[in-house]
Amino acid sequence: MLLSPSLRALAFHRRLPLPRPHPLTLLQPRPPPCPSPASPCSIMAFSAEPAAEEAEEEALPAVTGSGGGEVTEEEWRRWGTSSPLPAMVASVVRELLEMEAEAGEKMRFGGVGSKIKGDFKDMEDKKHRAVYETLVDSDKKLQYYSARQIACRLLGSRGYLCQKCWLPMEDCMCAKLAPCNLWKGIRFWLYMHPKDFLRQNNTGKLLWQVFGIQAAPLCLFGIQESEDIMWDAFQCSGKGKISFLYPNKSTTPMSVKDLKFDGLNLSSDHQEDVQGGPYNFVLLDGTWSNSAALYRRLKERWTAIWGEEDIPCISLSTLSASVMHKLRPQPAWDRTCTAAAASGLLWELDMRSELSAFELEKQAEAVECSLDVLLDALTARRLRLGRSITRKQRHSRNCI
Repeated sequence: MLLSPSLRALAFHRRLPLPRPHPLTLLQPRPPPCPSPASPCSIMAFSAEPAAEEAEEEALPAVTGSGGGEVTEEEWRRWGTSSPLPAMVASVVRELLEMEAEAGEKMRFGGVGSKIKGDFKDMEDKKHRAVYETLVDSDKKLQYYSARQIACRLLGSRGYLCQKCWLPMEDCMCAKLAPCNLWKGIRFWLYMHPKDFLRQNNTGKLLWQVFGIQAAPLCLFGIQESEDIMWDAFQCSGKGKISFLYPNKSTTPMSVKDLKFDGLNLSSDHQEDVQGGPYNFVLLDGTWSNSAALYRRLKERWTAIWGEEDIPCISLSTLSASVMHKLRPQPAWDRTCTAAAASGLLWELDMRSELSAFELEKQAEAVECSLDVLLDALTARRLRLGRSITRKQRHSRNCI
């Protein structure tokens, strides 16, 4: 697949020897260097807190969401997940439809996160607050919160968003994406906050669009069925084949060069034969303000299963700028979007001599090309709607 000039240049720079950082040629003005030159900046693998202009892009027109009735297993899986329809999500959808029937008026959704609009909103909010207060268990409260967020997004996006790329149907980019096979020795897990589910400018969705839902499955925060699938897979693989792409501030995080691929057949002649399951990389996919909750839940589950306080976190050795940074602001210069972090991980894995035969650089390029497609689609939509495509200057002195 041909790369755009900017992506070809970025790919070329990523083949240069480490630890020389990539020039941030995609950003203007160029930010000042990190104040601590002794240690390289790390890429953290989830998206940034949206600014006001990003929220405007996310705003949905008021649409009715009850068309089609309850959410079916088939509809649920068309949105990009391989897990069964969560029982609590189905229950919340059923409650909303019953309330709609009692009220005698159609639900309307709009704005950021497909929020319920109109008089129905007050009735819905009052009833669900009452349900929430009856839940004494904190985990049940979280499950209900997540289910309610997801249920509203499902109903509010019906007939408006493409079920594959999560863009408005008139802006669907699916035909422009080129699929690619991910090396079977690794698997990406998208651990997504429910507020990022069905967001138009979410980049984590690109991983399963490019590699498929088996190579990059979606796991939704607070959804028991989804989380159980992920942790069951982890227990089958063993804790030695799990890494979280998140710089853990309580310990010194590992880098890609520290990873041990024990038990994997690293012969290029046996790419289909991965004994003991693939190596699992978990990418936290949510806003920076929600990342702490994602990390805490992962840590709690890890401790409950393996009795260890610290979870195996890795950070990337170099800082590269995502093309999405031009449109989607980041809270600091050393942070990038989920898909760009996955691409950076693939580039660094490719630099390991024992993995060089698996064409990981081509897989990284495929992710970067998908980011280019998403950026073009979002930019074209903004221009058509008369919205600004200039990103705001944010945190130019902040380098954590």
